[in-house]
Amino acid sequence: MLESSMSAQVISLFEELGICESKIAHRRLPLQPEASELIEVFEDKRAHQLSPKAATAWDAMKDAAGEAGVSLRLVSAFRSVAYQGELIRRKLNRGEKIESILRVNAAPGYSEHHTGNAVDVTVNDGPQLTEEFEETQAFRWLTTHASCYGFRLSYPRDNPYGYKYEPWHWCFNPNLSGR
Repeated sequence: MLESSMSAQVISLFEELGICESKIAHRRLPLQPEASELIEVFEDKRAHQLSPKAATAWDAMKDAAGEAGVSLRLVSAFRSVAYQGELIRRKLNRGEKIESILRVNAAPGYSEHHTGNAVDVTVNDGPQLTEEFEETQAFRWLTTHASCYGFRLSYPRDNPYGYKYEPWHWCFNPNLSGR
């Protein structure tokens, strides 16, 4: 039985996309609430949305990295439950199997991006959304300094959620911030 706290929208998407509880239960991921308040953050003339506290922390962290000679860029931030469903739908339409998709994409309702606190990070002219990001100066800087701004690496190697290693995915938690 699906969690009773799951919204009708999430249940409907699960049914449409062929996601059953057994395909996600072993991940032990919590349902992620959709952000109720978002502000825009502009990167390369593109608007991304973050929760106000995450946006403030992102700006401070990006500025500090810049002062250290490290360029950080946002690739992705807030994603609605509906948009997460659309990402999965597109992959299904390309012929990918749901089991394969759920190894890399969180099911709708379970993505940290729903909260407005998660960021996918890259660097200018660098690897984007690939493991090679771990070889960048930006990743080394984040590993040392991100927690000072309240960000943590969500999916390290061999993470307990069974997701592939995502060195680019960082999530803001105000309880981590040393500021």
